[in-house]
Amino acid sequence: MPVGDPERIGLDRAVSIVRGWGSDGRRRVLGLTGPPGCGKSTVSAALVAALPPGTAVVLPMDGYHLAQAELERLARADRKGAPDTFDAAGFVALLRRVAAQHPPGARPQGEDSNPHQDAVRADAVVYAPLFRREIEEPIAGAIPIAAEVALVIVEGNYLLLTDGAWAGVRPLLDACWYVDPPDDVRLERLIARHIAHGRTPEAARAWVFRSDEANARVIARTRHRADLLLDPDA
Repeated sequence: MPVGDPERIGLDRAVSIVRGWGSDGRRRVLGLTGPPGCGKSTVSAALVAALPPGTAVVLPMDGYHLAQAELERLARADRKGAPDTFDAAGFVALLRRVAAQHPPGARPQGEDSNPHQDAVRADAVVYAPLFRREIEEPIAGAIPIAAEVALVIVEGNYLLLTDGAWAGVRPLLDACWYVDPPDDVRLERLIARHIAHGRTPEAARAWVFRSDEANARVIARTRHRADLLLDPDA
């Protein structure tokens, strides 16, 4: 393992870690990051499925894609998926609300006793947007996140960036894992995903190697900042 690389784990170890978190009653906000096609959504679903129903929810960064009309106005539509094609500041604002949530009658971690806590507690439910690939647009208010949910899994490419508004993401996460399968596996999955959403094989490959891989190189430069590397096939 190269010097400076975070520890590498497999999916079984990841499941064991999140199950262990459930014993102390604390809300955890876990980031899953990595390049396009690495398997973030698959890992997120596996972690949620391994926990008791209703105790975990996935919050995808992709809900903060700018609308197609706005990307066209900004002349960024041909780079959709790049860091400047998201509302990063809006994403950070929502993460602050999620990080501030706590169950009724409970105090946030480290807060002094307050007899009026129930009256001033953070949002009982936070609503997050969802990106719908079949229409290539975000849908507002699609994901309810209740204060009682113990684990919020934040899934997205740019969670470890330090540029601009993106720098506000990492301090709001309790941990951030980098999903890191072999590149050949990742590229094969990514091309197949684009084909499944309507591109021809030629167009899918062209988009992956022109746009997705340009973004992947940006994301790869943040890999060393992760707490763990996760190979979902290990």
